[in-house]
Amino acid sequence: MSIVPSMLPDFRVRQRDYLLEISRLLTQELDLEKLMARILRVSIEMLAGQAGIIALKLPDGWRVAAAHGIAPAFLSYLTPLLAEEKVRELDVTELNRMLKELTYTASMGLLNGTGLPLSTHGQVIGVIFIFRNYPDVFTPNDRILLQSFADQAAIAVFNAQLYGQVSYEKKRLDALLDSAGDGMLILDADLNIERSNEAFCTLYGLKHEEIANKPHREIVQWKKKPQESTLEEAVTSGWPLTPNATLYVEGDLKRSASSAVPVGITYAPLLSDEGKLRNVIVAVRDISHFRAADEMKATFISIVSHELRTPVALIKGYASTLRRADAKWDKNTINDSLSVIEEEADRLSKMIDDLLDASRLQAGGLSLNQADVAIPSLALRVSERFTSQSPKHKIVSEFPENFPIVLGDENRLEQVLSNLVSNALKYAPEGEIKIMGTILPEQVVICVSDEGPGIDAKDLPHIFDRFYRSNTAVKHTKGAGLGLYLARAIIDSHGGRIWAEGKNGSNAAGAGARICFSLPR
Repeated sequence: MSIVPSMLPDFRVRQRDYLLEISRLLTQELDLEKLMARILRVSIEMLAGQAGIIALKLPDGWRVAAAHGIAPAFLSYLTPLLAEEKVRELDVTELNRMLKELTYTASMGLLNGTGLPLSTHGQVIGVIFIFRNYPDVFTPNDRILLQSFADQAAIAVFNAQLYGQVSYEKKRLDALLDSAGDGMLILDADLNIERSNEAFCTLYGLKHEEIANKPHREIVQWKKKPQESTLEEAVTSGWPLTPNATLYVEGDLKRSASSAVPVGITYAPLLSDEGKLRNVIVAVRDISHFRAADEMKATFISIVSHELRTPVALIKGYASTLRRADAKWDKNTINDSLSVIEEEADRLSKMIDDLLDASRLQAGGLSLNQADVAIPSLALRVSERFTSQSPKHKIVSEFPENFPIVLGDENRLEQVLSNLVSNALKYAPEGEIKIMGTILPEQVVICVSDEGPGIDAKDLPHIFDRFYRSNTAVKHTKGAGLGLYLARAIIDSHGGRIWAEGKNGSNAAGAGARICFSLPR
């Protein structure tokens, strides 16, 4: 009898120590699996049990989240059982009854068990179930002790689940930010940068650590004052007045090591329940291509209006002159005037065809009617046609014997050669224009060269761009800047490529120009 009183205080001390340990784990350990495993082992030891499980109530049913001392065969039976639809809807009392019956049957009456709910904030989130190998029932003190562990476990599970949810949301936010094509910034209430994504760092030219914690006004600086209010000006004026009061600013953003880039920036406020500004979500979009599209539209209108005006004016002028009632024209004058009208009408027709082709390209490409094409015969036909139009030039065609037949659209390939020869005639005042072919193992190469001033180095990267015309071309030649653009599109659609160079491979201006294209054999 003297032993029991001496052991009882020691048992109470162990209970207290275990509860303190669980409380400490509660504040230090956020790994849900480790935490529940430790709580379960302490519960088993304190209640002199041999095994136990912790089952959590999830949206899709009960799941064993921790187990200790359970035979693998029994656990493998228990796991799918808890996932069954009929078990999924059981409450804690019914689940305990099922587990007791299952334990009694499986152990042939040798094991006893009890379970208590894991409850927090008035919601059951799981159950802790302990097995003992002697048949006596659990005492009220056992149940109180188990309930204390259950209460601690419920808090731990709730905190760990909350932490897991927060971690998941953070990972999802990071993934959204990092996968966004636009630059993204998150500002705090003082407009300092808390977070930047990879797209913004790439656009701006600095690393994350070089941007973090910097004031917004230090990173977002404008080359020229935008028409809209800047973020700092808007905040000074009381922005945001409502949660959905987004702000948009457009202009040229200065960068540390590169030239300014045109951007459109959208600022979206994140307010607290009290209506105070907590964060600003910033989306930065590179609008270079939009601006380029606007400039191209303006260029298109300017070029087309100019190029259309000249032939229309000539046609109208000659037609009006011929219709004058107070003059009588001789036959030669009439023929010359009609010839000019016909030439200018042909110019208009070609320009309209080029514009339609350019429009088709924008809509999805050119259609090809492919067949066998003899390039030497095609080149000869083009050279003969242009020779009659320009007596100042000598147009020659040089192709080796047995030049391979290629598969292509003859009309489109003739259009390419015609554009290249026409360009040579325009930019080389006189001299020889040569169309020549070369045979390579897997392709053929066709080049058109002239003896003119050549192509300026600064124009070489752009001559195949739509509507592009060099300063020299604008001053001295007619055209809409579509010929080489369409030539490239046609060659690309044939699986070849096209390029420009100076004569004999030199890129120097004054060496003559040579434009070549390849086609698959």
